Amino acid sequence: MPIENIPEIYIDNPTKSKDIFVYDFKMTNDVVKSKVNLSMNMFSFLQVGKKQVHFANTSKAVNSEQSLLLKKGNWLWTELLDTETIYYCKLFFFSEKKLTEFLSKYTKNVKPYQEKVPYFVIENDAYIASFISSLSSITFEDSPYCDAILALKFDEILLYLLDKYGNEFEHYLHALISKEVSPFKNIVEDNIHSNLKLEEIAFLCNMSLSTFKRHFTTEYKQAPGKWLKDKRLQKAKELLQGGDLKASDIYLEVGYNNLSNFSAAFKNKFGVSPTDI
Repeated sequence: MPIENIPEIYIDNPTKSKDIFVYDFKMTNDVVKSKVNLSMNMFSFLQVGKKQVHFANTSKAVNSEQSLLLKKGNWLWTELLDTETIYYCKLFFFSEKKLTEFLSKYTKNVKPYQEKVPYFVIENDAYIASFISSLSSITFEDSPYCDAILALKFDEILLYLLDKYGNEFEHYLHALISKEVSPFKNIVEDNIHSNLKLEEIAFLCNMSLSTFKRHFTTEYKQAPGKWLKDKRLQKAKELLQGGDLKASDIYLEVGYNNLSNFSAAFKNKFGVSPTDI
């Protein structure tokens, strides 16, 4: 699967850098786990459809009642149509330079909390709905004041969210310009029971698959495929031994995409089928 460099693929003249950029994104087909290299922090104002994002050691799913502020980096995006035949969201990108200017002007020089997640979930309300309606990639494109207007829109939404969420949002904004990188082991171990493939976990670690495998073997003294499979099956056995769950209840939770594959792998490892536990 090719990597999409965003927002570069949406910019007509990629040689001209932009500090603030808006893009109206539409699609008519589901896209599952597309690889995205996000080079700018970004608001995703989802209007129609559903979205799930994976970043390093975490994931989040939202619908049109919520918006996301995402930290730049490597993401896996799943974008799904809902009852409509089109998926539609507005993407609002901003540079660290603009964020730093905003923080210097409007906030204290606080030390951010230890960053736990690289996204901030925004509960949409009437004000945000109105803001989204006013934001479009074509509204100001022919205006000589386009950049100035977008800069005001950027300040507007951040000031509103600071007022709405207070210290929690302020500390998150400061964390966006933190240079900390999630450790390799944290990313791996937080995805033990996900249904992500090795290639997808490697991408979240910002590594090629071959580099990831070499790094993994050095770190864990075992090939990643076997290590993850054993961990996931052991977790499945513990869940089944609890007595309240069946194989059909847990196979997705322990990283398998279908029940038959899970049952075969379980029997191969433990000598009994999961229904016999």
